[in-house]
Amino acid sequence: MVTYYIRKNVLGSNCRSLIKDENGRDVYLMVGRWGSRGDVFSLYHLDGTLIASIKQATFSLTIGTRFDLFYDSEKIASLNRFLSLQRDFYYVRKLNWVVIGSVDTQRYNIYHFNQKIMTIEPVTKNDRHELKMTVISEADTPICLCIAAILDYWSLRSDPDPLTLLKKGPASSAPAK
Repeated sequence: MVTYYIRKNVLGSNCRSLIKDENGRDVYLMVGRWGSRGDVFSLYHLDGTLIASIKQATFSLTIGTRFDLFYDSEKIASLNRFLSLQRDFYYVRKLNWVVIGSVDTQRYNIYHFNQKIMTIEPVTKNDRHELKMTVISEADTPICLCIAAILDYWSLRSDPDPLTLLKKGPASSAPAK
């Protein structure tokens, strides 16, 4: 089991993000941007070696956005978001992983059937809001960190998420900008 930390709400933004281990050492660098079809986030070792990436394959303001996951430059899976009123639900095709959690609380679990792959939860560490990502098998780390970037992306969207509006009702939607 391996634990990583990253500042909350930076994985999904258009910037560079350092991912730290449980001892506070920088382990990975994630670089890229989101928002348009074809945008990519890439995960690198600190020596500059590309490990994995995630590409926005389709764009939709509703539940149809699809992301393609690449490992060693080979497409290994696709992640789709599905409608769910109680929880957010994602399916990672080809790996048969299911991601269940809440975009509001940023608490997620990833499963392969009934076997847990990773957990994500917000924590406060040194007066900073961070996401704690616990990966059960170190071999799954690159893909799990790419999935965490997508989940953080959904929490940062500036336009109200239609699924959240359905859960809370139109009265609680964000004011127009």
